[in-house]
Amino acid sequence: MASRSDMRAGDSDRERVAEILRDAHGDGRLAQDELLQRIESAYSARTYRDLDQIIEDLPIARGRPAEITGQVMRRPRSAAAPERKITAQRVSRMFLTVNWWVYGATVALCMVIWMLVLAATDNGVQYFWPLWVAGPWGVLLGTGELGYRSKWGDPGRS
Repeated sequence: MASRSDMRAGDSDRERVAEILRDAHGDGRLAQDELLQRIESAYSARTYRDLDQIIEDLPIARGRPAEITGQVMRRPRSAAAPERKITAQRVSRMFLTVNWWVYGATVALCMVIWMLVLAATDNGVQYFWPLWVAGPWGVLLGTGELGYRSKWGDPGRS
């Protein structure tokens, strides 16, 4: 009977090693080119020894791929990224972001309709009615955005 290191690895073993590599890259332990090279090696590995050699220099709490059966290797819970709390600032930013997208889509649709009507008429002059959709709604959203920025600062830093 072959030793554990000489046994053939399966797709799930290769995927677990690739997950370890992606986590190590996310932690800054591997550069992008090294990550790609190691993932390629992991997916072409045939034995557990090959997989073990790919991750042996990474200080991630884990067992060897063959020793962990039925569970996915992950970083320890304490090293995981902290969960983001729902705050009034985050809710306000999400509300404004969603409304800006809906506003933009609605104004774009109104402009397309206006241009189609303009192209279909013979006189070539049409009242610019999309202004009544874009104007008041844009003023409300702009006021909300200014209020958000005066209270919490730049939205990119949230």
